Parts: sequence; structure tokens; C-alpha cells
Amino acid sequence: MHYTTHIRDQGCSGNADGPRRRGRMGHEITILIGTMTGTAELVSDELRGVLEAAGYHVVIEPMDDLTERVFSRDSTFLICTSTYGQGDVPDNAQAFFSCLEDTRPDLSHVQYGMIALGDRTYKTTYCGGGRRFDALLGELGATRLGDPLMHDASSGTLPEDVAAEWVKLWAGTWLAREAEVA
Repeated sequence: MHYTTHIRDQGCSGNADGPRRRGRMGHEITILIGTMTGTAELVSDELRGVLEAAGYHVVIEPMDDLTERVFSRDSTFLICTSTYGQGDVPDNAQAFFSCLEDTRPDLSHVQYGMIALGDRTYKTTYCGGGRRFDALLGELGATRLGDPLMHDASSGTLPEDVAAEWVKLWAGTWLAREAEVA
């Protein structure tokens, strides 16, 4: 798998610059991936194809080495994360999540969508990784565009298929609305 990686940082400075938005065609969407087994990567690859076919520029960033500076991109963000253990964010997202918790950057310029992957058989921790990211981003002032997608691994549906249908509606509704405002 090939991922475009642009924003890497040595530390967690707590400084995320404000937005610089473009119109719909060519608008950048950055998908941030938190994964343990690669499912979120498969979902992100599918989303890339759907979004690029709709005219968006897509960048995929695994969360491994990210800091809050990723949010200085001229982009709308999609958080695509699985859940691990007792409702935790996956290992590759732990440092990024902690960075955001510790530095508490102002993310009032950030707009994002949320795709949380989980298993309903774990009732109390279902989609916990995504729920934790969603709550933290909200606390930091980011604006979620639309309802999150919560995919249940025990549903018998493929997460990449469900996410592809969801992102068509999400992009068509929320990103088109944002382009009208810009």
C-alpha cells in the first residue's frame, strides 16, 4: 500500500495553524488511520477511490508519527480508526492521541468526519477508539461534519463497502455545503 505522508514532526508543540480552504473540486481530504490489524487501511484505500472519483484530492496518513501539526493542512479530515482492548485507540494511534490530550491545541479551524470500527459483541467498548477520538476532537474545538459511521464487525458486512456508501453521502452533503460557504 502506498500512502502519501507530508506532515511529520519531532514533537508535540500544541500549535496547529488555522485553515486555508479551497473549493470542492481539488479540495483535499486527509484520512488519518488508526489500526491494529489493517482493517482501517483497507477502508481508507476504498475511500480514496470513491473520493478521488468525485474530484477530491486524498492524502492518507497512518497515525504512527503524527502530531497536532497535521491539522495545519489545508484539508478536511476523516478519522478512520479501529478499537483495541478495552475501548482504546489502536497502538499506532496512542502517541498521537496522547499528544492531543497533553498539548490541548485549539482545533476550532478543523472540520472532520468520523469512521469508527468496532464489534457490538463488546457492548461497553463498541467503537471505543473512534468515540474517544471524536470526544477529544470536540473538546479541542473541532467541528464534526455529520454523524459518525460506526461499523459493527459482527454485522456480516464489509467495513470498506459500508464506508464507501457512507462517504458518498457525507461528501455530497457536508463537503458540498462547506464549498458553498467558502
